[in-house]
Amino acid sequence: MMKVEEKRIYQVFQDIALKYDMVNNLISFNRHKVWRTDSINRINILEGQKVLDVCCGTADYTILLAQKVGSRGKVYGLDFSTNMLAIGREKVAELKLKNVELVQGNAMEIPYPDNSFDVTTISFGLRNVPDYLQVLKEMCRVTKPGGKVACLETSQPTIPVYSQIYYFYFRHIMPLLGKIFTNKYDHYLWLHKSARNFPSRTKLEEMFRQAGLTNIQVKAYDGGVAALHIGVKEQTIISSF
Repeated sequence: MMKVEEKRIYQVFQDIALKYDMVNNLISFNRHKVWRTDSINRINILEGQKVLDVCCGTADYTILLAQKVGSRGKVYGLDFSTNMLAIGREKVAELKLKNVELVQGNAMEIPYPDNSFDVTTISFGLRNVPDYLQVLKEMCRVTKPGGKVACLETSQPTIPVYSQIYYFYFRHIMPLLGKIFTNKYDHYLWLHKSARNFPSRTKLEEMFRQAGLTNIQVKAYDGGVAALHIGVKEQTIISSF
């Protein structure tokens, strides 16, 4: 059963699902597409791999991953919003992708066994969960030893003036656009707060370590408004005597 905070987040995405993609393109000036493509190239997804995309939403990132793993691979998209998943399933069906499976589930308790995936990703979803570290630990748990965990997320620019413009836009303009196109001002105001309160790149890197990941790489985009973190799950070393 979902807790109070989880129910609130669930309802936000249920309500904005229908116009989520359109507004997302608008408020990011389509830059999220560039970040997603570059991040997948940096993760170095290989043909034939088994990948989990956590908080997959309307499946844009899931579909890009599926194109990388090819017909011999498989990508599972996990999200708890039935409305977001419904839109994702329409996209997958339209593209006739046979290597994608979209599943309803909670990122806080990923419904897969330990060591199931070669790569586990989350794209613009971590800031919307109740416990960042818990989700990262779950992502690490279901990833195979030696496999990768990756997070593409909004971040906090630190360049003077630029950062002030960025925060003004997120605080005032983005919720207004949300109201105009979805009539959900409060939902987009909440999304602003979730981005503003999200850990810095340095703090998120430390969370990756706490989750059990090593060899962490960090890539900032567009002056730091978004960032990619990639970590590797440690291999289990078996001693022999």
